[in-house]
Amino acid sequence: MNAKRHQQESPLPALDMEVRIGSLTLSNPIMPASGAFGEDMDTIVDFNRLGAVVPKSITKHPRKGNATPRVCETSAGMINSIGIQSKGIDYYLQHTIPYYRQYDVPLIASISADSVEEFAEMAAVIGSRAGVSGLELNISCPNLKGNGQAFGLDPEITCQLVGQVKQATSQPIIVKLSPNVTSIQEIALAAEQGGADALNVANTVLAMAIDVHTRRPKIGNVMGGLSGPAVKPIIVRMIYQVSQVTKLPIIGCGGVMNGEDVIEMMLAGATAVQVGTASFIKPTALTDILDEIQAYMRQYGITSVRDLIGGVVV
Repeated sequence: MNAKRHQQESPLPALDMEVRIGSLTLSNPIMPASGAFGEDMDTIVDFNRLGAVVPKSITKHPRKGNATPRVCETSAGMINSIGIQSKGIDYYLQHTIPYYRQYDVPLIASISADSVEEFAEMAAVIGSRAGVSGLELNISCPNLKGNGQAFGLDPEITCQLVGQVKQATSQPIIVKLSPNVTSIQEIALAAEQGGADALNVANTVLAMAIDVHTRRPKIGNVMGGLSGPAVKPIIVRMIYQVSQVTKLPIIGCGGVMNGEDVIEMMLAGATAVQVGTASFIKPTALTDILDEIQAYMRQYGITSVRDLIGGVVV
């Protein structure tokens, strides 16, 4: 009886998980968020199962980062103000890029810089290295040659920055937008005008927490970026809004904790999704989420993950 039942069972249907970000093809839509992923996770997560790897943002010169404490928990997430602690571009070229070449998965290098010119300079150097498949521009950092305001808060500077980077490299350019704007659509269109190949929606939401017993901020830098489940509805809204004004691929980022969160972002218009805070809570979150997406697809008879993109019914 058992043998007969075994003979009648059909194999699970093959699932097409492939997505495209500009000229870059990913085997699936799941990747880590910059700053929430590193080499020390290789014993916990099979990097080769990911759509791409995105190490922590790199700066031109080494940086110590912000004052401590840098992280605090909130009721539905966490606030961080790391300050892009970095070993500098030389270390990145000599150690980080060669390390990830051992894996059969695209490396997207996240770049942070102090000026438009420095972004272009770093893009030219990093983008020319074998093993790099794309560049993510963290335009939420302050423009030190301007008025100190983050690049991504100004559409004109955003367009100029992306344009200069596009002239400096042939790599696919992903622009990581800031959610701390009045109109994220305006910044998205500026990035598209500058030549962006894709958009990351979005970085962390500016937030603050105070210890009521000491009356002091819980973060050494006073304010920091809120991530985790609390921000997901905001990010879903922004993904949907951006998808209404541009055809560029969108990478959703913010509050993803499970497979359904990814599917929600894809239905809103995301092509791929980054996972951050969830990995701090559950180190295997990246691959667990991928398994959950595949289970959902089989449950609903979906053979291509691309059929989810922009599938919300309104």
